[in-house]
Amino acid sequence: MNTILEKPANCRKGCGACCIAISISSPLPGMPDGKPAGIRCIHLSDENICTIHAHEDYPKVCRNLRPSIEMCGYSFGEAMAYLTKLEQLTAPSISPASDYNDKNNRKEFQ
Repeated sequence: MNTILEKPANCRKGCGACCIAISISSPLPGMPDGKPAGIRCIHLSDENICTIHAHEDYPKVCRNLRPSIEMCGYSFGEAMAYLTKLEQLTAPSISPASDYNDKNNRKEFQ
């Protein structure tokens, strides 16, 4: 295994890719429904710096996210590409057929 990928990274000041690319389902200050993937967090400054990072209401989900070379790469572009792909791979998807079958199964077992 590549040991470079195992070492934790530090956040790059002004990156903010994780504050844009990933979805957050838990409530955030000022965003009670969370944040959809690809939408800037309202707390991300124009310089891509979190404005509530050191505050008491800094969300637990953000606090627990740990940067890594694998996730962040070596640039904002690499981080966005990786995180966007991760979102796509982990997004819930409902096909019309499975939605139809789920509805029918629920009716049968009620």
